[in-house]
Amino acid sequence: MDYSKEAICRDVPNLLSSFVDSFVDFSVSGGLFLPPAIPAPDSASQTAPSLRNHKPEPSSSSQLHTWLPSPERLIAVGDLHGDLSKSKEALRLAGLIDGSGKWIGGSTTMVQIGDVLDRGGDELKILYFLEKLKREAAKDGGMIISMNGNHEIMNVEGDFRYVTREGLEEFRVWGDWFSIGNKMKALCVGLEIPKDPFQGIPTAFRGVKEEFHSGFRARIAALHPNGPISGRFLSQNTTVLVVGESVFVHGGLLPGHVEYGLERINEEVRDWIKGLSGKFAPDYCRRSNAVVWLRKFSDESATKCDCSLLRHVLDTIPGAKRMIMGHTIQTAGINGVCNNQAIRIDVGMSKGCTNGFPEVLEFNGNSPPRILTSNPHLKKPMNSLNIDSKEGLGQLLHEQGPKQVEVKA
Repeated sequence: MDYSKEAICRDVPNLLSSFVDSFVDFSVSGGLFLPPAIPAPDSASQTAPSLRNHKPEPSSSSQLHTWLPSPERLIAVGDLHGDLSKSKEALRLAGLIDGSGKWIGGSTTMVQIGDVLDRGGDELKILYFLEKLKREAAKDGGMIISMNGNHEIMNVEGDFRYVTREGLEEFRVWGDWFSIGNKMKALCVGLEIPKDPFQGIPTAFRGVKEEFHSGFRARIAALHPNGPISGRFLSQNTTVLVVGESVFVHGGLLPGHVEYGLERINEEVRDWIKGLSGKFAPDYCRRSNAVVWLRKFSDESATKCDCSLLRHVLDTIPGAKRMIMGHTIQTAGINGVCNNQAIRIDVGMSKGCTNGFPEVLEFNGNSPPRILTSNPHLKKPMNSLNIDSKEGLGQLLHEQGPKQVEVKA
């Protein structure tokens, strides 16, 4: 090992840069030290089984997951919307973390269905917390997969309609610490001068109250395509995922989406978030029939679910038996319709939504899926996913949470 003065001096800039990054992360995340990342294996991105009557999807060199075999234990978690406390409650309910927030889930695979952003004030803290858990889980043979929801897509596009006052403040604080970190790096000879993510972003915004300008500006800087937060965290998200017999998607899939190619969707959305394809997301992530916006299979009224169309979509995905979705709040809790081919897991747990009781969906070996709930009126986990078995539960939810902040002048 080279302990010469030249070698030590040569390493100082990189050591300083690493220290500054850790300092900024600690300050922004609420006091987290991220463990070292474990390199993903080369085989992490898997090619789909042959799709009947479809063109083969292009091979991928990315580390995004599109197709995974069934793990021994699988946990599905719905929309989190900026509520760290409720997020941790859901993960404790699933036996994935202990009281201190450390991963204890062993080799469990967890899928978070999207919508970490908006409606709450802990958005960055949740992103950092999930990143910490991903690294801890990987050491134990477990896996955490985060997905894109419509609110991730909206924020990368600069659509902040559902941001809260607390959410703007959290990003303003991030902007201050990130700028301090960049100034510290700029003082070190031998380090490339960091790119200023605020360059070109105005300091004032027409129609936005002056008190929100700093937070608005920081949010744009952090989340625009290839921004420091979007590029670091959101570009790791999948948009469509097939785990064994279950298809995960925030809104829903239509035949055209499957025909277009599930791996192709994941890769194109990733590339867009990395800043490789313009300001706006691909068309299949926008408008009412988009993969992150669709509600054809998640309307709380079972009679409004298009079961025939759902069966057709599942028939085009080899081995698929069910579609698991978030996006649409289920006031009666997690439920399944169309013979449980459509399972809806957004329970509105965030205080910024309906402040619902945290619930998660569990698949354990070959056992039927079950609902794990924190609802004190249900004494034990429920094996049935039918909405009828939880009739009237919506009346037991906590009071309505806060609305999003009005940012317009």
